[in-house]
Amino acid sequence: MKTTVQSKRSQIATRTMDGRKQNPPDRFIDLSHTSEEEIQIVQANLQNPAHAEAVLSLVDAYSRDAMGDGKPLSDDARRRLLPGLRAHPTTLIFLAYQNGEPVGIAVCFLGFSIFAARPLVNIHDLAILSAHRGHGIGRRLLAAVERKAREMVCCKLTLEVQEKNTRARAVYEAAGFVQAHYQHEAGGALFLAKRLENG
Repeated sequence: MKTTVQSKRSQIATRTMDGRKQNPPDRFIDLSHTSEEEIQIVQANLQNPAHAEAVLSLVDAYSRDAMGDGKPLSDDARRRLLPGLRAHPTTLIFLAYQNGEPVGIAVCFLGFSIFAARPLVNIHDLAILSAHRGHGIGRRLLAAVERKAREMVCCKLTLEVQEKNTRARAVYEAAGFVQAHYQHEAGGALFLAKRLENG
């Protein structure tokens, strides 16, 4: 079972080495270091061949993961993925690089809250290559998404997570995500799906 969660985090501020606040360029959302290993978060441009290749590689790795689809992307999915993401009007993707190597991805889409009458960002997929987990990369991707959502005056972030994916749930909860509730009497929100023949 997957539950739907949303974020209640406060404003994120970035600072220079001497502690002054700064706003990084649009393309570079977060730049920091873990020991000698540089981690850089970049908003993907799918017209950039290097970004497109990284997206395809990372999504395929995520698909193979036990908490993904458990198998590689099909040849058909590989052919359609990038054109489909480019054609979708609300695609928003962030890539994490460690020492210049793509190691993480957040695939997001813009939605809309009818109660708040404001846009929202759904984090559809967030994945880190297994060899690079435990270094705060997921946290930095989430922070980059939140920063962008605030720039777009979104009312919230949403995502889904598998019930037994305890590692991911801990990361999300540390970032301020909780199971969505709208009215206490109605209980928490659940994520449901109906697979179609062409899905």
